Amino acid sequence: MSIIQNEYLSYAIDPDGVATITIDQKNNPANLYSLEFLQVYTDIAQQAIADERVKGVIVTSGQRMFMPGGDLRWLAKPIPDAKAFFDGIMKANMDFRAIETGGKPFVAAINGTALGGGMELCLTCHHRIAINSVKTKLGFPEAKVGLLPGGGGTAKAPYLMGIEKALTYILQGKEARPEQALKIGLIDDLAADASQLMQKAKDWVLANPDPVQPWDNKKHRIPGGGVWTPGGAQTLIGAAGNVSKLSHGNYPAQKYILSIVHDGLQLPIDRALEIEARYFTKICMSKEAKNMINTGFLGMQAAKKGKARPKDQEKYEVKKLGILGAGMMGAGIAYVSAKAGMDVVLKDTSIENAERGKAYSEKLLKKAIDRGRSTPEQAAAVLEKIQPSTDAADMKDCDLVVEAVFEDPALKDKVTKETEAVLAADKIYASNTSTIPITLLANSSERPENFIGIHFFSPVDKMPLVEIIVGEKTSEKAIAAAIDYTIAIKKIPIVVNDSRGFFTSRCFGTYVNEGMFLLEEGVPAAMIENIARKKGMPVGPLAVHDEVTLTLSLHVFESDPSTAKRPDSQRGYELCKLLVNEHGRKGRKDGKGFYDYPEGGKKKLWPGLAEIFNPDPTALSEETIAKRIMHRQALESYRCLDEGVLTSVLDGDIGSVLGWGFPIYTGGALSYIDYVGIENFVRDCDDFKTRFGERWTVPDSLRAKAKEGKVLAENSHA
Repeated sequence: MSIIQNEYLSYAIDPDGVATITIDQKNNPANLYSLEFLQVYTDIAQQAIADERVKGVIVTSGQRMFMPGGDLRWLAKPIPDAKAFFDGIMKANMDFRAIETGGKPFVAAINGTALGGGMELCLTCHHRIAINSVKTKLGFPEAKVGLLPGGGGTAKAPYLMGIEKALTYILQGKEARPEQALKIGLIDDLAADASQLMQKAKDWVLANPDPVQPWDNKKHRIPGGGVWTPGGAQTLIGAAGNVSKLSHGNYPAQKYILSIVHDGLQLPIDRALEIEARYFTKICMSKEAKNMINTGFLGMQAAKKGKARPKDQEKYEVKKLGILGAGMMGAGIAYVSAKAGMDVVLKDTSIENAERGKAYSEKLLKKAIDRGRSTPEQAAAVLEKIQPSTDAADMKDCDLVVEAVFEDPALKDKVTKETEAVLAADKIYASNTSTIPITLLANSSERPENFIGIHFFSPVDKMPLVEIIVGEKTSEKAIAAAIDYTIAIKKIPIVVNDSRGFFTSRCFGTYVNEGMFLLEEGVPAAMIENIARKKGMPVGPLAVHDEVTLTLSLHVFESDPSTAKRPDSQRGYELCKLLVNEHGRKGRKDGKGFYDYPEGGKKKLWPGLAEIFNPDPTALSEETIAKRIMHRQALESYRCLDEGVLTSVLDGDIGSVLGWGFPIYTGGALSYIDYVGIENFVRDCDDFKTRFGERWTVPDSLRAKAKEGKVLAENSHA
């Protein structure tokens, strides 16, 4: 008989005295963990505990997922009162503790994904059973958005999983499938389907009238040993060293997690939860967490859903895709598109080249089969969708054609005209160029309104970002089509206006150039690389320059008519010429660039750099080097916003984080200016202009914002 039903859940008691709370949040896209929900849930749970008819409670979900996490929209907002926030967390903790110690068994019947707060809700139950499905994810991913499990997860997980496994999963935000979750102790049992799940849950309730949580059981021993056992102490010391080495203090959540586990396991659980609540309050008020939530979660979710899409355009479906060029980029585009269910024509100058491009998909699919993520039948179905070709006529029925040939305007002109001759007039033609202006390439087209840039990143199968470039005559229909296609292949689109290098290539270029300029000014190469990584860049500017190759940089400089007119571009060009032409240092592909790449060995900085550039460790302070590396990227990103290349702070932040690895704790290259403070940023750039040149000139609009005390990212990620 159903007793209660509201916007959050329903509650019923069966004839055997087993109550079921079915979470089903009507006003949210999924069940979300929030203080409002917890109040309703704990009130119902207390009713069940007080009801003499009820022998125990099953907690499950009325939706496909049990509860995929907390409501981050709430945590993204400023917290005006830290004490009130802390008190709210502690109230939830006390309500949960009342359930745990209320004397009646609670079982979590996990019928789908339970992450973050959803998993913490399951921990408040005395027993956890999950349907054994590969689609189900269980764990604590909070660290990925700069947070920590603050609903009891950090304090309680080590009691179930042991210190080592708990830290591995919580520090990295790792997720487990049900079988693995059972193995590590996060859950207690598996069920084959929904029917068996509910039956097992009911059986456990009836068989365990006096449950005790592990953290309340004095006989319970933490798997692998407690804090002061040899195993526990060694794990904590090792974890502290790794966190310091990998985060460089930029990600405070990891440091707080270690403190909660270390201190909390030595205290009664109620004190441990208080410690967790204090650190959770502290992290929720940090700039780093706000940035990671706003850009890394809310912003990317909005972009994935097509936030930038023109609203009045009909959905554009790509059933058949044409790709011109079967090199690494074309082959990668073919793979992700065929995997999304599209028929693909992969064209190159020879059938051997086209077949080689298709073989790339075969290789990736074989790897997926080997890892248990695909089957031979699924792989065969994807491969069947890719048709190698040398004939432009095969493009005639395509809904979208993506040109991915070499960065040569003359070659692009040839294939554009050849393809448009057979492509239907109302279909979209896109170029995957990374630097050549779309408006310039669209001169080759008889229908420039249907011509657009769709810039992928390499390797296409791994890189989530797609930069959509709008030319002078590109229509809203073409923009909508490009975004619809990008979303269909499960990539994240940003939309930028046309300019040489667009946004990502242009700003990434400042990173590698500034690295070369520092080298030329006497800063030792190792210092440049280490400081860049310390600030959160995934790879130093010299190493990443080797990856993209110095020869490509030379080609970009030489193909840009404005290189000679801009001192910083000319300087970068001269340095590339010096290294490539005079010293044969072309980059990683050739085994020698800024680094040497011995076969079978680790890369090492080329000793010859010291002979060319005369390094002096005291040439510049570490603070100046760090600011030059980071500020330079942010300043160029702001110029893109100021010039209208970028139309939103969000696109700049997402593009910088996903496009070239700008550190997420700052929120992205534009939010970084807020992170350091606009006034501080402008002051530094003015100082650098005096010392290092005109490239540090601050746009008037940014100077005005600094004077007015404004911020860049306000409301931009909502």
